[in-house]
Amino acid sequence: MANLSIRKLNKTTYEQLRMRAAKHGVSMEEEARRIISQAVSAPENISSVFQKYFGRKNGIDLKLPPRKPHEPMDFNE
Repeated sequence: MANLSIRKLNKTTYEQLRMRAAKHGVSMEEEARRIISQAVSAPENISSVFQKYFGRKNGIDLKLPPRKPHEPMDFNE
């Protein structure tokens, strides 16, 4: 595993990291690892995000309006 040393971290940021780590019940080092991993990982698929926050499990069931079939386009004209 690689090591990373962070210098010149201001006191406010240090204290915020300490409090965040305590809130999550982990060490400051583990909290920093989690933050960095999340920051550099690929973002979630947007449809997964919508399902997570707006899906049926959250009481939201969006109904699509009825749609009529359409005539296919003719590109030969």
